Amino acid sequence: MTCCDLKCGLITGTVLGALIALLGVILIPVGNMFIENTVHTETVLENGTLAFDTWTSVDTPMYRQFWLFDVQNPDEVLSQGAKPVLVQKGPYTYRTRFIPKTNITFNDNFTLSFVLPVGAIFEPSMSVGTEEDIFTSLNLAVAGVYSLLDHRLANLLIQRSNSTLFQSRTVKELLWGYKDPMLGSTLGVFYPYNDTIDGPYTVFTGKDDINKVATIERWYEGTVDLKGIDVYRYMLPPEALASPVENPDNQCYCTDPVITRNCTTAGLLDLTACRGTPVFLSLPHFLYGSNDLHQGVIGLNPNFDEHSIFLDVEPITGFTLRFAKRLQVNMLYGPSDSIVILNKIKDYTVFPILWVNETAVLDDETADMFKKELIARMDLLEGIQIGLIVGGLVLFASCLIGLIVVCTKRSNNKKNLHC
Repeated sequence: MTCCDLKCGLITGTVLGALIALLGVILIPVGNMFIENTVHTETVLENGTLAFDTWTSVDTPMYRQFWLFDVQNPDEVLSQGAKPVLVQKGPYTYRTRFIPKTNITFNDNFTLSFVLPVGAIFEPSMSVGTEEDIFTSLNLAVAGVYSLLDHRLANLLIQRSNSTLFQSRTVKELLWGYKDPMLGSTLGVFYPYNDTIDGPYTVFTGKDDINKVATIERWYEGTVDLKGIDVYRYMLPPEALASPVENPDNQCYCTDPVITRNCTTAGLLDLTACRGTPVFLSLPHFLYGSNDLHQGVIGLNPNFDEHSIFLDVEPITGFTLRFAKRLQVNMLYGPSDSIVILNKIKDYTVFPILWVNETAVLDDETADMFKKELIARMDLLEGIQIGLIVGGLVLFASCLIGLIVVCTKRSNNKKNLHC
């Protein structure tokens, strides 16, 4: 090979290396644009997209687990004003959301409407007992009339029906309903539920603006691994349940300054105005709750890992791949001069009836599909980009160095020849 051929080859290699590296750089925004367009296409809620198929599917099982609190000392509470001693029993597990969404209607303003039939099927293999297990719990009717009626009238109703502050009920009765002897109507923590519908709901399809499909702006906790998929975890922070004194945004939940101790009680949401019954929501075992909540009963042990709420979202698609929604249902009772069965009660008590964990996670088959269809392709594209950039730069640098060496030798040879 002549010197000219070598020089031309090195120049060609230098230019080619630069072009290859440039191609790799160009592929970065092009590849990102391709991924973004694909994600936008597949996450719109319309017929034929992955998001719509997932949204309408009932293949991923969703379970609702219940832990009920059993009162160990009901007689001492009534006769001595003692604090209730509670023992948690559970889980009692039901499969929910096994019925597809119905009446799905696409609207002209890039929204769709639907209703969600609801039901619950008991799962014995995932439960500690049967639906017929008996618990001693707060009498829902007595707690209701205590908060909603004049206490003289409430006392009359309680005495006429021979009711008391606590009652023994099966799991099935307490959850889904029983005929109450005092009110003559059906009561239950989740009554009515089975064979009812939830909705109608109207949601954005994202066709006009993909950002409307789902937006999570707060409560980011960190990145976790879910079956080989990196997901962003969002958690309910303590300030969401802080007292209005600490977080003024929660002022609307302070409806009774006596019960909330001048709005200083944290960890409790008063839903009385919403439900028409004195229901208070909290995290299980009063996680993030004030000391006065914990001191009202004996037997609670809040645990962050078991009792917090979280949501795991795949950041590229925005799909929720796992979640755990945990809430505790509480009711109130307290002292009264007019209600005979409460004349020994010394202070207001927010009484935990049960807590529920509603959870779902993508199955192994879906996880494998997700990794194959999205993550593997993204890794391949990233590998091609890096390979082109590195390969092009190596070729460019090698040929450039070679070209410099050849030119230097040629220059030296000319000088020697001239001498």
